[in-house]
Amino acid sequence: MTDTHSPPRDFASLKSLIAERAPAFPKRLTQIAGFALEQPDEIAFGTVSSIAEQAQVQPSALVRFSQALGYQGFSDMQEIFRSRLRDRILNYDERLQQLRAHAQQMSKPNVIFQGFCEASAKSIAALQDKLDPQALDRAVEALAAADTIYLVGLRRSFPIASYMAYALAKLGVRAILVDALGGLAAEQISFASPRDTVLAISFTPYASETVSLARAAAEKGVPIVSITDSAFSPLAQIAGAWIEISEANFEGFRSMAATLTLAMTLTVAIAERRTQGA
Repeated sequence: MTDTHSPPRDFASLKSLIAERAPAFPKRLTQIAGFALEQPDEIAFGTVSSIAEQAQVQPSALVRFSQALGYQGFSDMQEIFRSRLRDRILNYDERLQQLRAHAQQMSKPNVIFQGFCEASAKSIAALQDKLDPQALDRAVEALAAADTIYLVGLRRSFPIASYMAYALAKLGVRAILVDALGGLAAEQISFASPRDTVLAISFTPYASETVSLARAAAEKGVPIVSITDSAFSPLAQIAGAWIEISEANFEGFRSMAATLTLAMTLTVAIAERRTQGA
């Protein structure tokens, strides 16, 4: 069944069309419709093969689904899912521009405060929309199974690693903060074994010592979990599980709000998982 009308060119209309048509679709197309409404970012960023695998359908079904909605092919429909993300980011950017435009009517400290609030809200919203639930589950499983969690996050990431060391200790989870005090980072992590897990945290420009410590542990067979900002990150490439975070910035200063939110999530989820497994 192919729609002969012009297909929607905005996400809101496409979402409504999918919800309207889904009950009349064949089984596999209904399955894709549900996946598209529940995981729109996966449709926006994935390839035909990766999306088909996650939705548990054949790649050809994605093409049929797109054509049933009136699109020439999958890439034509995918562009609408991508435009949703561009529009959302643009809205945040417009708010920051408006903030700067009204800066003359506000004191400088209030301009800075409002700017960082906007950047933090943007970061958390992006994490909430883009976080891969399966990646989060894999990270929690690997960390909860460890005898000891080694926390490696230097430079800008150090506050996140130190918070997790504090919180995990309060929750009775054995964790060691690799703080590199006295230049002893290599010695601190040298006791990590395959029974442990290293959580490495770093973002562009990546802290070279964090990367080298994680690589050294990986070479010894120690499982690596990373929090980083790209699939091209050196930490993502050596990690068995990794979670992507992209923080917004204000006047060149990047927020840490989303990363701290994730750190709190991991800490509590690890403790809960260990309690269930006890």
